[in-house]
Amino acid sequence: MTSPNLEQVEAKLKEIIASQLGVNVDDLKPEAKFTDDFSADSLDMVEISLKIETEFNIEVPDEEVANLQTVGDVLEFVKNKLNEG
Repeated sequence: MTSPNLEQVEAKLKEIIASQLGVNVDDLKPEAKFTDDFSADSLDMVEISLKIETEFNIEVPDEEVANLQTVGDVLEFVKNKLNEG
């Protein structure tokens, strides 16, 4: 199985995030902060991380979820995890 390219990964991640937070995909800029810009809470972040784990078959440790403050943080984290595998 071939791994998805970065554009596919980014598009799917934005789809997951937008769906969970009820925002427009176009509003998901890399520097956008989940709590400040989208009023996300810890439950939203856990839900996003669970969906990422399922979609990409990677583990998002609980302690790592707190470090994912921006859309860019999530993109970078997933990209790095996929490159490890």
